[in-house]
Amino acid sequence: MSFYYLMSQLPYFSLSQSSPLPITESYFLELAERNLNEAQLKTLKNISLVPEKKPREIDSSFLTAYYAWERELRFVLGQIRGQRLKKDFSVPNNLSQSFEILSIARTATGFESPLEAEQFLNEQRFLAIKKLQPMDYFSLDSVYAYALQLKLALRIKQFNEEAGLAEYRSMYDTILGESK
Repeated sequence: MSFYYLMSQLPYFSLSQSSPLPITESYFLELAERNLNEAQLKTLKNISLVPEKKPREIDSSFLTAYYAWERELRFVLGQIRGQRLKKDFSVPNNLSQSFEILSIARTATGFESPLEAEQFLNEQRFLAIKKLQPMDYFSLDSVYAYALQLKLALRIKQFNEEAGLAEYRSMYDTILGESK
């Protein structure tokens, strides 16, 4: 089944934090409602940047692959951070640690700035979506890939260094009992 009419209406956008998004998530969903059946729309609405810890059956090879990639990245990041803090962090026995994911996680945990690390991870997530996205741009999996890219772009737009520093200072003061 071709999703030409839906995909041809969707604008290109950049993940750049400075450029505004040409589409909102609600408008995207409104367009999708006209072109997807009930099951496809339910899957679309349940797409998340955070996969479940335990994989479940999804009727999308793209989402299955992306969630496996993201899940592995999160477990490896947790494992590396746990080792640095000398804390146990259990990972599933069947977790395959690819060199690519290990390299991404090691690089991300090497940044001194949590903001820089998160920006790096978001770039890697975007590249993973692009790599795993099907060649057929007018497929259902391409609709799902667009949804993930849009969610990622919206998340990136929420990053604000000044607000982040203010929140960090507030939390730090609270921890030290210096909050007024």
